[in-house]
Amino acid sequence: MTENRSDARLKAELVFGKLQAPPSARDRAFEEINAVRAAGAEKVQRLREARLARELQDKATLKGPSEPGLPETS
Repeated sequence: MTENRSDARLKAELVFGKLQAPPSARDRAFEEINAVRAAGAEKVQRLREARLARELQDKATLKGPSEPGLPETS
């Protein structure tokens, strides 16, 4: 009976080992592509945030403080 268990265990370890095989070249290529895309998306987000902050600053600079008693123009 113990031999039966060890045989089953050996078979299970072989199957598990095949599942844990190193990634293929195709998998590595897709991981690299996804990493490049993620880096590009992060860069786009940083640039968008910087542009919006710059636009808000420019808008505030152009508006400037209004003189007392004069209506503000929008």
